[in-house]
Amino acid sequence: MIWSGLPSLNSLRAFAAVAETGSYSKAGALLNVTHAAVSQQVKSLELRLGVSLVVRAGRGITLTAEGSSLALDLDTGFAAIRRGVESLTGADAQRPVQLTMSPAFAVMWLMPRISDFQKRHPEITLMLNPTAEVVALKPGGIDLAIRYGDSRGPETKVDPLLVADMVVVGTPTLIGEQEIIDPAMLVNLPWLQEYGTTEIADWMARHGVVLDRPLMISHMPGNLIMEAVRRGDGITYTVRPWVEEELRSGELVELFSEKAFGTFYIETRPDVLRPPVRAFVKWLKCQAAAGRV
Repeated sequence: MIWSGLPSLNSLRAFAAVAETGSYSKAGALLNVTHAAVSQQVKSLELRLGVSLVVRAGRGITLTAEGSSLALDLDTGFAAIRRGVESLTGADAQRPVQLTMSPAFAVMWLMPRISDFQKRHPEITLMLNPTAEVVALKPGGIDLAIRYGDSRGPETKVDPLLVADMVVVGTPTLIGEQEIIDPAMLVNLPWLQEYGTTEIADWMARHGVVLDRPLMISHMPGNLIMEAVRRGDGITYTVRPWVEEELRSGELVELFSEKAFGTFYIETRPDVLRPPVRAFVKWLKCQAAAGRV
């Protein structure tokens, strides 16, 4: 590392604070210095780099393209520095474990078990972010994700947490007396799909169904789908063990199934896991190994 080629740390911190807050005054308050001192540091950095980083926009300020690019790099760099310092001071060990998963997985699998983890590890705080979006894992943010894949994709190379049969189900009332033996017959029924996914179109394509008109699909958060299915609002594609009880009772009917097709797996950042994160990952695997999906 050629240290003499780098701008001063103070000027980089000042600019990063301006980029974060969008204001010289707020950046000054954040760094416990005057806004004039922050402005001077930013101007010094601009002179050092030979580019404009911040410009006036009405009564406020905005970042130039070069400023936005540098701000992104500094955010990554300072996050790494903060992580290193916190891991040494012990502050990192006290930070909550942040995880993301689909709403359906949270409701159907994780939440019925979460009290067991809390009893075993009362010192660890969990912060759950159930969403259909693929949230990036980043230092100081989401620690781990429980992702979904299927037997066709590259996700099969990962260490699976759960592997389950996938089924298309609906209520007997909705399906009626018709005997559904061909996947193409399902184009006439309403579908319910987790918001942000393409599971139904993918299922149709795998089964060779060529559509001559759009499907009737209602998109909603995954945690709301099964309630709507039980009301008869539509059919859905889901994890078979999650509807096992309704299938046995006859409340739902299985229309088609795919053996060991759905895979849930844990994704973590490539760096060393914090002790609380390691404890949660270990607990997840023990719960999955215990049996029922």
